Amino acid sequence: MAAGRLIIKTEFLPTKYRGYMLPLSQVFWLAGSLLIIGLASVVIPTIGWRWLIRIASIPGIILILAFKFIPESARFNVSTGNTQAALATLQHIAKMNRSVMPEGKLVEPILEKRGRFADLLDAKYLRTTLQIWVIWLGISFAYYGVILASAELLERDLVCGSGAKSESQSEVAVTLPDTEESHSPCHCHMFAPSDYRTMIISTAGEIALNPLNILGINFLGRRLSLSVTMGCTALFFLLLNICTSSAGLIGFLFMLRALVAANFNTIYIYTAEVYPTMMRALGMGTSGSLCRIGAMVAPFISQVLMNASLLGALCLFSSVCVVCAISAFTLPIETKGRALQQIK
Repeated sequence: MAAGRLIIKTEFLPTKYRGYMLPLSQVFWLAGSLLIIGLASVVIPTIGWRWLIRIASIPGIILILAFKFIPESARFNVSTGNTQAALATLQHIAKMNRSVMPEGKLVEPILEKRGRFADLLDAKYLRTTLQIWVIWLGISFAYYGVILASAELLERDLVCGSGAKSESQSEVAVTLPDTEESHSPCHCHMFAPSDYRTMIISTAGEIALNPLNILGINFLGRRLSLSVTMGCTALFFLLLNICTSSAGLIGFLFMLRALVAANFNTIYIYTAEVYPTMMRALGMGTSGSLCRIGAMVAPFISQVLMNASLLGALCLFSSVCVVCAISAFTLPIETKGRALQQIK
């Protein structure tokens, strides 16, 4: 869903505005993240996490009904030979902006072959595709790793590698019966109000670097901007192992959330810009698949390996970010100021 939304926005926005408007849409992602944390702080302690899932699914159901009001991409319609639909969309846009359509007619070769997987691995795009897949997997791995690590650090008190439990928790542990559950490595504790506040503060970091991210994307370029933020992400993962106060931990998590959000902003824009219209959706779709793989692997590191070795988990996250930074820096195509390509 996110990939399709971004593709449509990319194809409608003029070249000079893409680097500004696409990162600003992160504000709405942030609003949803803050809303679900606030909702969780009220719903989970009272009626349970299952009701949180049910309530959170309501906007998605409403969104299904809203899809019919989203216009089809004019570029896509032209490429399929449906110029009338493309003209209708452009005329609607002109009317909304109180402007008039320029004279002339839309002329574009009809693409008989579109969206073939083999095109992604064509000699022209092979290296770009492979490096983009590595970056997408790594960014997703780091993004969901930060989110899950935040909860893990707060729940298990792993700061400074102490792993110490409060006195009340120790007393509870003593009274547990000698069952299989009592020896389980899984220790689930309800978040305190202060933990929800920490989550809200760190989540707000996703918008903190947006102005700098926009400047970097538009002045440094997509590749250099992404390599810098990925390198900083690697550094801040390692800083989580430093013995610090609660405020210091919140500060590190805040910066990490800001950096991983900036990474996502940049790779979304780059992927949508680097591929031509005939394979843009396929490029975003396959990248999204790698993104899901990274998201699936992250819990095993943030919640399993981190329980055994905090430093080991953080070093793994940091190493993946370094690989992504190198991959971003060596991408063969820079898309800053580059018009969207229609055919390869």
